[in-house]
Amino acid sequence: MTAPDTYEDLRNELASRHEDLSKRLKQIAEYALDNPNDMALETVSGIAERAAVQPSSLIRFAKAFGYSGFSEMQRVFRTHLVESGANYKERIRSFGGDEKVTAETRNIVLDDFIQGGIAALDNLREVVDPDKFDAAVRYLSDADVIYLAAQRRSFPVASYLAYAFAQLDKRCVLIDGNGGMFCEQGRSIREGDALLAISFKSYSPEVIQLVKETREKGIPVVSISDGVLSPLVKNSDVCLEVEDVEVHAFRSLAATMTLALTLVVALGRVLQR
Repeated sequence: MTAPDTYEDLRNELASRHEDLSKRLKQIAEYALDNPNDMALETVSGIAERAAVQPSSLIRFAKAFGYSGFSEMQRVFRTHLVESGANYKERIRSFGGDEKVTAETRNIVLDDFIQGGIAALDNLREVVDPDKFDAAVRYLSDADVIYLAAQRRSFPVASYLAYAFAQLDKRCVLIDGNGGMFCEQGRSIREGDALLAISFKSYSPEVIQLVKETREKGIPVVSISDGVLSPLVKNSDVCLEVEDVEVHAFRSLAATMTLALTLVVALGRVLQR
């Protein structure tokens, strides 16, 4: 059989053949439809663990739909992930279509973002573990050099932290991936340093890989991410949880920046002792 070459075709195939699948393959199909981003970004072992199946079942699942192996199927999910991200102009149109923006609609949108920010900050108060926060500060204060890694919407947070740490006279390196050199910059991390990684759904594959490689070197990893299911958690010495609320298809960085600022102040106090 010919393997579906688009996510939409694969989705339709999964739906149409669902009832004819074995119990195990049906379980994987349901997980794939519910978690397409995980199917795009996670490893075979990671997906198998989350879907509560054996890795070999994923390979069998892919071959049942005409793919040579799981990697070939995963490319379909990855392409979908890239193509499904609406650009900013499209997302802005969701505020009110092509209608002219008036003072009233501006106030409504502003109020929505303010309320979303308040909700995210209230949640931050609840989810930040004081022991984890203190541990994160210790790792950062003990490091000779702090490496900062983030991509896409997380990048402004890392950029701010690089500025703030420099103001504290704490040596730091912002891994910006300039010139496509993200991985090469990350390999400069040495014993005595620490990595502070930031990533949210949809998680940056480059950041995930760097966190994994850094942890394998025995170098401390502190991460900021959006929950216990984040792929950064398993390879971090400590992961600080934060989740900003989505408003009008946008996610602000209100809570994330507040957490970053708090890290800076706490680190500054430790360094002054």
